[in-house]
Amino acid sequence: MDSETFFSRGDGWGEPWVLDVETVESLRFGPPAGRTDLEVAIALTRLLYEDFVSYGTDGQGRRLDDENVPLVMKTHRAVLERLALKPPSWPFRTFDGPRGFGTYWRANGMSGSWQARRNCVEQILGPTRDALEDLQELEYEQRFSKGPSGSFKNLIFAAAGVKPEIVLRDAVNNDVELVRNADSCLVFTDPLPPHGLTWRQMVAWWTKNHQPGADEKSAADALYRHLYRSLDSVPEQLVMRTYCARYAEGGFDLPALIPQVYLHYDPYTRRSGKQSGALYRQRMDFLLLAPDRSRIVIEVDGVQHYARKNPPDERGNVTWTAVPRLYAEMVAEDRRLRLAGYEIYRFGGYELSAPGGEQLLAGFFTSLLTRHQMPTP
Repeated sequence: MDSETFFSRGDGWGEPWVLDVETVESLRFGPPAGRTDLEVAIALTRLLYEDFVSYGTDGQGRRLDDENVPLVMKTHRAVLERLALKPPSWPFRTFDGPRGFGTYWRANGMSGSWQARRNCVEQILGPTRDALEDLQELEYEQRFSKGPSGSFKNLIFAAAGVKPEIVLRDAVNNDVELVRNADSCLVFTDPLPPHGLTWRQMVAWWTKNHQPGADEKSAADALYRHLYRSLDSVPEQLVMRTYCARYAEGGFDLPALIPQVYLHYDPYTRRSGKQSGALYRQRMDFLLLAPDRSRIVIEVDGVQHYARKNPPDERGNVTWTAVPRLYAEMVAEDRRLRLAGYEIYRFGGYELSAPGGEQLLAGFFTSLLTRHQMPTP
C-alpha cells in the first residue's frame, strides 16, 4: 500500500496533494476492503516519517500541513493499537506554531543541523517502523508455517471452582460475557501482540482491569497469586512455580504461562442428551503463546486421565483400574490439536511427584525456550 493512496491530486502546481480526510478518518475504525491494518500502518508510518524529515531539512515534497497532520497522527495511533503495537510518543503535534516541530527543534539545540532533526524523527518513528517490519516478516513466514489457523480473539483462563456460564453478548463482534460465576475465571480480550503474550503484557492487562494504579511488582504478585489459586494439583503447582521463577530472575518479557485455559466452551454435558458427541477436554492445563506464534500446550496427567477409581476395600485402600476408553479419548484429542497446529507436551503427575521433578521441569523449560527462540533471564 502506497502512502499516496491517502491523497487525491490537486490543481497542479498550486495544490499538488489533497488529503482524503474521509478515507483517513475511516481508517481509525478498520482497514479498507482488500487491505490489512499492517499495510495501512506501514503506509502511515512512511508518510509521517517522510513529511517530518522533509520539514526538518529542505522542505521539498511535503504532503501534509498543520491542519491535517494531527488527524494522520490520530489514525496512525488507532491502527497501531489494533495491531497491539505501542504508538510513538510525539513531543510535537504540528509542523509550525507553539506545538510544532520547528519550535521543538529550536528549543532542543537542533537549529543548525539537518542531521540532528533527522535523528529526532528517527528516534520517534524508528521503533515503530522496525516493529512493523518484524510483524511483516512474521506474516510472511506464517504463510509457510504449520501453526494454528485462525486469529486470536479471546482467552478464558485461570478457571477454578464452579464452571462459569458464558454467552456471546454480541456474536457479530465475538463479545464474550460471563453471566454466572464470573469470579471463577479471567477473560483476556486485548489484541494479541505479534510477538506472543508476555508476562509483562499480562501484568499490564491485570493492572488496567483489576488493580488500577498498582506498580508493576505489586500487580505481578497479585496476578501470580490469582493464577496459582486456579491449580488444585501438586504437580500442576510445581509446573507453575518452576516456570514463573524465571520471571523473578528478570524474565518479565518471557511468554506468560497461562493456567487452566478453556480450549472450547461446551454448554452441554455428556449426560444431558442435548448434543451428541460433546467436545472432549474443555480446558488445557497450561498454554504459552510464543514469539514465533506457536501455541504450546502443557498437560499434567494424573491417574484420573487414564483410569477409574475403585471403591475402597475393607481396609480403606483405594485402587484404580485402567480404562482404555479414557486413554483413547485423550490421545485422539491430542491428534486433533496437533493437526490444528498446536504443540503439545505431556507430563505424568507421577514423574513430577518423584524426587528431581523440579530439575526435570527446569531443564525442559530451558530447552523449550531455546527451541522457540524466546528471551531467557
